[in-house]
Amino acid sequence: MRQHFTAKALTWTVMIFFFSAFLLLSLRNLAWQGFVLTLLVPAAIWLLTNWMGSRFHIDTLLFSLTNFLCALGILILYDTNPSLAYHQAVYYAAGLVGMVICIYIVRIFPTMRILSYLFIALSLGCLALPLVIGRETYGAKNWIYLGPVSIQPSEFVKLSLILVLAWFMSHRRFVPWLVCAIGCLGLLMLQKDLGTALLYYSVTLLLFFASSANLPLTALGLLGGCGAAVLGYRMFAHVKKRVAIWINPWSDYDNAGYQIVQGLMALASGSLLGMGLGLGSPTTIPVYETDFIFAVICEQFGLIFGVCVLLIYVAIVWRGATIAMASRHAFQGLVAMGATLMIGLQTFVIIGGVIKLIPLTGVTLPFVSSGGSSLVSSMCMSGLIQGVASLNEDDLAEDLRLTQVD
Repeated sequence: MRQHFTAKALTWTVMIFFFSAFLLLSLRNLAWQGFVLTLLVPAAIWLLTNWMGSRFHIDTLLFSLTNFLCALGILILYDTNPSLAYHQAVYYAAGLVGMVICIYIVRIFPTMRILSYLFIALSLGCLALPLVIGRETYGAKNWIYLGPVSIQPSEFVKLSLILVLAWFMSHRRFVPWLVCAIGCLGLLMLQKDLGTALLYYSVTLLLFFASSANLPLTALGLLGGCGAAVLGYRMFAHVKKRVAIWINPWSDYDNAGYQIVQGLMALASGSLLGMGLGLGSPTTIPVYETDFIFAVICEQFGLIFGVCVLLIYVAIVWRGATIAMASRHAFQGLVAMGATLMIGLQTFVIIGGVIKLIPLTGVTLPFVSSGGSSLVSSMCMSGLIQGVASLNEDDLAEDLRLTQVD
């Protein structure tokens, strides 16, 4: 009851916030599309929260938090590039469909074991596509282009990898998940997509520890990961450049260091309370809509608001971990934990890069950054967690029924 009240209050707070924000931007630009978003975004949040909650018995608090982040991304993009915001709204709708599909997949996966081997083949096949028909972007060959549409297969392979790892680890079958993980990592190394490889490796290692509690092998895997990082640094020139710029971005301010410096200046100019929605110079940051959207948020809304966004991600990780630990089945618990780890680690990697805590890797901020592959993938990972949450509710309902019968 208390969680339900908290989720309901949060939903109304989110609705009021975005109604006010979109209305301010619409009055400034006097664009009819903005007035449509002013009404559509809050209404969609309310309708979806109530419908999903009643239809699937999902975790409404988690759903409200992810809705806030998705709407925040649309708001920031509408302020800086309205066409990107309209596309993001379409991707959000596609992500909701993907979320529902993932809820069903979690529920039917244990009854269709052939899916585990099918997903191994799909994972390796999808990651091999960019090597054949892909195009190199920012040093990595990890995108495929189908006419005007661009797709990053590694975003969707995250989902199949989590399901494969969870299934075979829960059944104590070492070889299949190890072959899948090594194959995926090898293909990512060939693509030079080291940021995604870092996420894949970290999630695999942490899930292995969660399923086995084998500290010596986990420590050995950690050492192996450190060795692979050193090897990647020596092999790839763009990695060396990123590390050098991380150490001192002002040494090459006009070229490689320009993005990081502009991002840091945006963080500083926002101060504690921000310059205000629609103010500042976010477009001076290269690729601000994906890699550095957190810097744009802090510039306009302030560092206090930025900390609140970080706390929302912490709350999402906390809810995901709680759902995982509440599961009575190893497979479902590992699925929820894997999706939670993927969201949490990706958030740390990209925000850590923006604030210069770690070298920038070029991954996106889950739910917020512009891009169809990223947003749909993030919503689908949330769907995996929600699928486990709905099964937990089914287990509790069954316990209640048996108690009443007795």
